[in-house]
Amino acid sequence: MEEMRKTHNKHHHGVSNIPILLQHCSLFLFIFTIFTTTQAFDYGDALSKSLLYFEAQRSGRIPYNQRVTWRHHSGLTDGLEQGVDLVGGYYDAGDHVKFGLPMAFTVTMLSWGAIEYWQEIEDAGELEHTMEAIKWGTDYFIKAHTSPNVLWAEVGDGDTDHYCWQRPEDMTTSRQAFKIDEKNPGSDLAGETAAAMAAASIVFKKTNPHYSHLLLHHAQQLFEFGEKHRGKYDASVGVVKSYYASVSGYMDELLWGAMWLYKATDNEEYFDYLISKAHSFGGIGWSISEFSWDVKYAAIQLLASKFLNEEKHKKHGDILEQYRSKAEFYICSCLNKNNGSNVERTPAGLLYVRQWNNMQYVSNAAFLLTVYSDFLQNTNQKLKCDEGIVDHEEILTFAKSQVDYILGSNPMNMSYLVGFGHSYPKRVHHRGASIVSYKENKGFIGCTQGYDNWYGSEAPNPNVLVGALVGGPDLQDNFEDQRHNYMQTEACTYNTAPLVAVFAKLLHIDNQKLLHDCNSLLVASF
Repeated sequence: MEEMRKTHNKHHHGVSNIPILLQHCSLFLFIFTIFTTTQAFDYGDALSKSLLYFEAQRSGRIPYNQRVTWRHHSGLTDGLEQGVDLVGGYYDAGDHVKFGLPMAFTVTMLSWGAIEYWQEIEDAGELEHTMEAIKWGTDYFIKAHTSPNVLWAEVGDGDTDHYCWQRPEDMTTSRQAFKIDEKNPGSDLAGETAAAMAAASIVFKKTNPHYSHLLLHHAQQLFEFGEKHRGKYDASVGVVKSYYASVSGYMDELLWGAMWLYKATDNEEYFDYLISKAHSFGGIGWSISEFSWDVKYAAIQLLASKFLNEEKHKKHGDILEQYRSKAEFYICSCLNKNNGSNVERTPAGLLYVRQWNNMQYVSNAAFLLTVYSDFLQNTNQKLKCDEGIVDHEEILTFAKSQVDYILGSNPMNMSYLVGFGHSYPKRVHHRGASIVSYKENKGFIGCTQGYDNWYGSEAPNPNVLVGALVGGPDLQDNFEDQRHNYMQTEACTYNTAPLVAVFAKLLHIDNQKLLHDCNSLLVASF
């Protein structure tokens, strides 16, 4: 089965708020930089492009301000058979199923990034696009949560979807919708969707307080539903098992939901949940060296670590310290500084968790490392690993090395972020991108016709899926740019989501350095 996943065309530059001084000075420094650095990447360009990808993945009625012009309306009858409006949301990857769990995780990560790096994203001129990407997801979740104990989990099913190679605008596959409810629980899906809506409620708190309140209301209901009616969603929605099975179970998602609800409400009940369930739900039991749409422990542990610095949480210091030691296990394993339990790496230094869509683990790791580096810097602390003490700069430098590998600093000299740089994957495993745009050819393209005329074509995709982060190279840094090589050439929304914030952070650092160098030049010239 093609995308069994366990184990976008217009160029846009954000309007930057960098002082005019930088712009005048940058030309001189650019020439200077060419001779002094091996490879510098335009993180601002990467940031702008990463946000375009979410527009290419939109399901539903495409808005007037859509920048990815090769896409058009699709899935306009989603939910109709079940008597519910499920139009909207995101296709998770190269097919047209709307999977609730990875979609919610995508929105949680976009929201967390916006919370941590709000100013950096705003300075880059991309805050509005980031918020649009989040809201496209949360608008759908509001629709999908039709009553306190009912959440629509999926639209379409992978098996029938994969028989067809069609543009989303031509879809003829089943659009049956599947739900979780009291009799068919799904605590993992309810917990992750609660986390997404709670995190997004923080994002919209100042600019759209009514919407923020609405999201929080849904988040609290979903968390209560997930907690009260416990069970794994893939047991209730069997069709998801071959695609997004919840291998880690639901305990991490319930802790994750509680974490984001506490951050959104400051209600101690949610904090008490994190403390009281820390042991029984594995929060302080699991040492994990991956963070993904399925396994949330490392991120929960990292966020819990931050509470240690707050006076009001001192009485729970012992539990929080245990959370922190597990978070540091994850960070140290990425840095190759644990005694024996480290994340594998390719010869060129890319983190390598598994062959199927490995880049998701890389982008998530880059995000967690960046956030933890900032935490250590802001609290004037260092990280103690088995193999020595590490400062915040070393952690950030490693995170940057992973991002730079993605952007082209690798043995293939290829950017794995589509549309960025001179060389990037041209045959991304993606139905819509691989077939002539509906805008150019409105003639219907059927199931098998797509396979016959487009899937097997050696030609590059007619539409560039800008900002998509593909699955990436194998354990030996090799990459084969072929449409059928879906393990490497398929991209997913949750691959790109954590990079938005990291690109903004790295751009901010570059701009600060540029400003410092400019000032030094000005002082030297007087």
